[in-house]
Amino acid sequence: MNQPSTTTADTGAPPDSLTAPFLAAVAQAETLIAGAEFVRSDADRAEGYDYLAAGIAACLRLSGAHGTSHPYFVSSTGPYAKMGLDNPDTLYYHANIEPTAEYVVSGVRGSTVDLSFQVLKGDYTATDVPGGADAFDDRRIPIAPDGSFSIRFGPAKADAGEDYFPLGEGASMLAVREVYSDWTERKGSIRIERVDTVGTAPDEPDLARLRKRYRAAGNMLLTRVHTWFNFPKWFYLDLPVNTLTAPRLTPGGLSTQYSSVGHFDLADDQALVITVPKSDAPYQGFQLGSLWYISLDYVNHQTSLNHAQAQVDPDGMIRMVVSNRDPGITNWIETTGRTRGILQFRWQRTDRPMTEADGPGVELVDVADVAAHLPYYDNNRIDAAAWRDRIAARQRAFAERMLG
Repeated sequence: MNQPSTTTADTGAPPDSLTAPFLAAVAQAETLIAGAEFVRSDADRAEGYDYLAAGIAACLRLSGAHGTSHPYFVSSTGPYAKMGLDNPDTLYYHANIEPTAEYVVSGVRGSTVDLSFQVLKGDYTATDVPGGADAFDDRRIPIAPDGSFSIRFGPAKADAGEDYFPLGEGASMLAVREVYSDWTERKGSIRIERVDTVGTAPDEPDLARLRKRYRAAGNMLLTRVHTWFNFPKWFYLDLPVNTLTAPRLTPGGLSTQYSSVGHFDLADDQALVITVPKSDAPYQGFQLGSLWYISLDYVNHQTSLNHAQAQVDPDGMIRMVVSNRDPGITNWIETTGRTRGILQFRWQRTDRPMTEADGPGVELVDVADVAAHLPYYDNNRIDAAAWRDRIAARQRAFAERMLG
C-alpha cells in the first residue's frame, strides 16, 4: 500500500516542530481512511473517521509508555480505542520489555474464565504477524490459595524454576489477556517491575525524547492503519462469503486458542442462521466486526455472544441469527445497519484440538423464513421488553467491568 506524501507545510506546523511528524502521519492516515476500497456509504466512512480518532488518542498515549526502563501495563485495545478485532469479552494489557532484563509480574487472580500471557517478538506490521516466543494461560503458573501469584520473565538460565519464563531473542512486549464469560466476574490485579530499576525513577523527558515520542506515535498510527487494513485480506476476505471455516489455531495467537472465521454480505431481508455445539472448552465466543477490523458496538447492541450469555437449545446446540432486521429471538446478533463485516468464533483455554465437529454450520435464509430454520423456535422467541432488559444487563455489566 503506497503512502501519500505529506510535508510539514501541509500540516501547518513549523519545520522544527516536535509535532510535525505526528501531524503528517495523521494526514496520511486520513487519506487512507477516506480512500478505503471497501467503503460503500457515508456511514462506513464515518465509522472509519471515528476509528481514526480513537487511534490518534491511543497512539499518543501508548507512545508515552514505550520506554522499557520502568515498564507498566497499559490497556492495549478496548471499547474506546479499538483495533485488531478486539474481543468484547476480553481486557487487553501489555508492557514493553527487553530480552536482556529480568521482570517480576505479580498480582491476584480474579474470577474471570481465562488469564493468559504472551511474549511477543516485534509488533503487528503490514506484512506479517508477530511471533510468540511463548504463550500460555494461568494453568502454567503457581497460584496461592488467596489467588496471589508472582512469576518472572528474563534471559534463559539453568534451573530457573516453574515460576520463571525465559525471554527469547528479540522479545519486545508482554501481552496479557483477561477473559470474561457472563460479564459479572471479578477481574484480577496485575503489575510488572523491572528487577534492576524498581525503586528508582525514570529520567525526566527532555526535548529530544519528546521529539522521538511524537515521531514514534506517528509511525505507530500509520502501522496500525496499514496493518488492520490488510488483516481481513490475509485471513478473511478470500473465503467464500457468508461461510465460516472449521476451527483452526489462531494465527499469531495463543497455543490454546482456536478460531473459526468468515465474512458476511447481507441484504436487509437476509439472515445467517449459525448453529454450533456448546463447547466443553472453558471459553467459547462469537462476535461481529466491521471491515475496519474492529468489534461492533457490543455494549448497546448484542453484536456478540459467548457460551455463558447465549441461549442453548435442548439438543446442546447454540443457534444464532445474524441480521439487520430483528427476528424476535434471544440469540439475535445485530449487524447494526451494516451490510458487510467480519464473523469470528474463538475457543480458549482448550485442552484438546478443536475439530470440524466442534465448529459452526451456516445457512443463508430470508429473514421472514428464520422460524423454519430453528427447530426450537418457540423456546427462542423474545419480546421487546425482555430484549430491552437483555441490553440493559449488558450495559450495566460493562460499566462495572470498566470501573472495577
